[in-house]
Amino acid sequence: MMRRALIASLAVFALAPAAAEETGCGDDAMIVFDGSGSMAEMGFNDIEEPRIFDARRAMADVIPDIAARRRLGLVVYGPGADACAGVDLKFSPIADAAPRLLGEVNALQPAGDTPLTEAVKRAADVLIAESGGGVVVLVTDGKETCDGAPCKLAVDLADQRITLHVIGFKVRGSHFAWGSTGSNDYSDSEAVSRCLADRTGGVYVHTETLDQLKAALRTTLGCQIMM
Repeated sequence: MMRRALIASLAVFALAPAAAEETGCGDDAMIVFDGSGSMAEMGFNDIEEPRIFDARRAMADVIPDIAARRRLGLVVYGPGADACAGVDLKFSPIADAAPRLLGEVNALQPAGDTPLTEAVKRAADVLIAESGGGVVVLVTDGKETCDGAPCKLAVDLADQRITLHVIGFKVRGSHFAWGSTGSNDYSDSEAVSRCLADRTGGVYVHTETLDQLKAALRTTLGCQIMM
């Protein structure tokens, strides 16, 4: 009996990596979170409260379940002494990251511009150096405003085993989107950073509501509960 139990235990152990891959949680993930000044805007294009409020709520609801099954890290961009120099690697992927990650997001005071290309590059570099690749999920309310080239970065990363997902959250106005015809025309708007997803096998998701943002985080971080 003991011998059969030992064999069964070894079999389960051997299958564990495969199960992790099936759930989409085998790769480490970095979240790149928009902390630019626009996340604090309100009263603009039907936004009744700052975007950061719903972003915090979504993270608080979703991240604990995901962090229990996948290693997560965090990069924040926006705040800083120089408007375009505010790219902050908070931490590389770690197990059980929820308390630290949520603490960083809750403490964030949005400010500055949007150096999202440099922020995504920083996150990808961490994954390549420490894990040989992984998943980057960018949560943004607009486009690059610091002369970065997100589409060129996507080309550079296409062969680096990096998958980039982009969640556009309450993207607004012609200065945030391709093809927008006016400041209130956001129904079909897409963050210019969409090419990051298109060229690395990821997805772009436009979200307007708290529930949509939560669903997008669950989808892009890709952790499913095994029954």
